[in-house]
Amino acid sequence: MVVTLRDVARAAGVSPATASRALSAPDLVAPLRREQVQRVARELGYRPNRAARELITGRTGNLCLVVPDLENPFFAAVAKGVQARARTLGYAVFVADAEEDPRMESELVAHLGSQVDGAVLCSPRMSDEDLDHLSEEVPLVLVNRQHGTLPSVVIDNADGVRQAVTHLHALGHRRIAYAGGPADSWSDGRRRIGLQHPSHGLRQVEVVDLGHFAPVFAGGVAAADLVAASGATAVLAHNDLVALGILSRLQARGIRVPDDVSVVGYDDIPAATLVSPSLTTVTVPLARLGREAVDLLVSSGLGGRRDSAAERAIAAAVTGRAEGASGGMREAGETSASGETGAPGEASWPAETTATGVATSSGAASSSGETSSSGVATSSGATSTHHELAVAPAAAAGSGGPTPAAVRLRVELVVRASTTTAPARPTSESDR
Repeated sequence: MVVTLRDVARAAGVSPATASRALSAPDLVAPLRREQVQRVARELGYRPNRAARELITGRTGNLCLVVPDLENPFFAAVAKGVQARARTLGYAVFVADAEEDPRMESELVAHLGSQVDGAVLCSPRMSDEDLDHLSEEVPLVLVNRQHGTLPSVVIDNADGVRQAVTHLHALGHRRIAYAGGPADSWSDGRRRIGLQHPSHGLRQVEVVDLGHFAPVFAGGVAAADLVAASGATAVLAHNDLVALGILSRLQARGIRVPDDVSVVGYDDIPAATLVSPSLTTVTVPLARLGREAVDLLVSSGLGGRRDSAAERAIAAAVTGRAEGASGGMREAGETSASGETGAPGEASWPAETTATGVATSSGAASSSGETSSSGVATSSGATSTHHELAVAPAAAAGSGGPTPAAVRLRVELVVRASTTTAPARPTSESDR
């Protein structure tokens, strides 16, 4: 038996018009009555006629998500977050794989544009010009990239790099290689900025840039020989897939990990714990990236450019795990970027600041002056820490125009003893 809108209205004790508004334009209905109608609709299994709703509201009830590579666990996890959140809000999601092709990204969004109310672009490879053009046709939210005045959800890449390099430095590594991602990857560019910042405060650390690699296992295999030839005692990879490729190739060459070379990944995909040795990595709240993107898309009137001057901060809890760690994220007494007590002479890592002026180092400052707490995962276990998410829809009056709505999520280092340890050659006192 098909449940109709009249059935819902009758069971909820309201008129069909009120039931319709509660389901299609809930802001127009008093909260208690709205919740009553929505609860009854769920209990009866009511499904609105999408074609009729589109004619009335001008909305399709569909969203689309475009990712560079669905085989990459990073994007699969983000897609799960997008779909889960969209479903709770009553949206269906079309997921499209652009196969790392910028032209295909544009074509997919253009093709789906008339069938969706908005699009989430995850790590888009397309040019800034193409993004500008598409944003005029379809409401957009970007994940893992920032551009112009488009709303975006990103991770704190600089802080992730800081945690990884600080950990390796504490173990005694002074020559660290970086196996980067694609040349057109926004996140790779942000990580390189973090690595090259002159005031990172870690003395005697030399970063060897190995170049750009495909963000897949084979990319890591290609990078491994350069790691071995670089003389570095540790390597930070663009992502876990690259790190796993490096690990595999080094082992095939008889190079011991971590005894000869320590390896650190980025993202904390499930495979990071399935290999032997397991991978030390920077953990990213992947599903949450997707959920926040949908919230931002819907709350901003389904994407587009933001003109509000408001700014808000949202509290978030991110858990950092330290499984079998031989060393912590920070030594006792060491100074963190948020000003926590540290080892003598260790300067803090520079804060990464968004276009809105929101500081996003170990503490993220909101417009109200609130600063997040900072937690440390040590060798004894893990701590769950509360941070601030800065959401900045636009610039203040007189600042010269709108700035993007930016949600920046925190990251934590997952220290696993297996792929990181002190270098085989003891560090001299002069290097410390």
